[in-house]
Amino acid sequence: MAKTFAMMPKSVPLVESEFRSIKTKIPVPESMPLIESLRRNEPLSMSGQPLVLWDHGKGATVCDKWGNRWIDWSSGVLITNAGHNHPKIRRAIIEQAEKGLLTSYCFPNEPRAKLAKLLIEITPESLDKAFILTTGSETVECCLKLMRTYGLKKGGPKKITIVSFVNAFHGRTMGAQQLCGIPRLKEWIVNLDPNIVQVPFPDGYRNPDTSFAVFEKSLADQKVDPAEVAGVILETYQGGGASFAPAPYIQALRKWCDKHGALLTFDEVQAGFGRTGTLFGFEHYGVVPDLTCFGKGISSSLPVSAVLGRDEVMNLYGPNEMTSTHTGNPICAAAAVANIRAIIDEGLVENAAKMGRLLHQNLAGLKDKYAPKIGAVHGMGLVAGLHMVKDEAKEPDGELAWEIVNSCVEKGLLMFAPVGFGGATVKINPPLAIGSEEIKEGLAVLDEAIEENL
Repeated sequence: MAKTFAMMPKSVPLVESEFRSIKTKIPVPESMPLIESLRRNEPLSMSGQPLVLWDHGKGATVCDKWGNRWIDWSSGVLITNAGHNHPKIRRAIIEQAEKGLLTSYCFPNEPRAKLAKLLIEITPESLDKAFILTTGSETVECCLKLMRTYGLKKGGPKKITIVSFVNAFHGRTMGAQQLCGIPRLKEWIVNLDPNIVQVPFPDGYRNPDTSFAVFEKSLADQKVDPAEVAGVILETYQGGGASFAPAPYIQALRKWCDKHGALLTFDEVQAGFGRTGTLFGFEHYGVVPDLTCFGKGISSSLPVSAVLGRDEVMNLYGPNEMTSTHTGNPICAAAAVANIRAIIDEGLVENAAKMGRLLHQNLAGLKDKYAPKIGAVHGMGLVAGLHMVKDEAKEPDGELAWEIVNSCVEKGLLMFAPVGFGGATVKINPPLAIGSEEIKEGLAVLDEAIEENL
């Protein structure tokens, strides 16, 4: 079971800088009644994050009610791409609410139409249909359904195998968790789908051999007939470690899918809308997927997601056969349109690329400074993962990763709990609106936190 953050308020050094302010014990004593209420009324699974009671935010910072302010390196788990409390997004939400239309089920509404059209305009030409949903897991479930349906239609009853990757994370609903490549997430599933198989992910660290031959050999070892593969799904980068595959590998995978009549699906829930320094993460690979999942950074605020795909795939189901209760909720859709416009018009994609170069250059320096404890630094743009290990043998050090995150929070640098293999990856993903001085100050805090815990 994952470690939880202590509920006993602790005296920590006070901080007052341009971007950070720590004026109280952490967690704040006055926040404890509400936190204790949450612990009483919510499941244990909701108790895994640092005990910072969010009150408001702006840009790349988050504040509580008691004068504490954090540089946010979590983006609310990669949501606030345009920054916290962006005025254009806030205005779009308020204006739509004041119109008096808060929901419309699958009946048409104007914000939904605008969002669908905008998504088609900004994505590659072959992605010509947009299905607007609510969560990332919902988009993954939809893509699983479409890949299987397409396979059955094109190849008959045996073409149902779905390939995903070891250590992948695709969500927490039943189908999404079976696509995950993390065994502990599937322990509760009594009858795992035998036609969902995993192959090694070519991250270059845990799996040094990044040749596409490993993909083909893994399928052969599992006695998977390529002709029976309906689809392959992968995260654009593996969220747990911020790990990208080499572009030649993905290009070979695209050709393999074309050869065998399989759909290629990119899970862009974390990677989309500027996070990696391009508008869409798959642009780094020089390929276009058949289906793609969007969420998180699509609105920088409210729950909305989308599946985009080719016309012949997206139209497999007839009227009322593929719907969702909150499809294109007008307030959520309005927020998403405002967010996407802000990201594009305000140059936040370009800023993510520029700030990402600054971030990764300095993280490489920290890796050298603290070797071998930082085994690898993965990522691109404004997403990074520090893989904390015990020694050169690459044994994950989840305890060290947790202590680093905890120390950072106490110093005014906000990150979420460690993730990835062995719970040992310190994940860094600030809003795309962050500036160089905030990056530098955050790096100084991170350096201090690592040194204190070695």
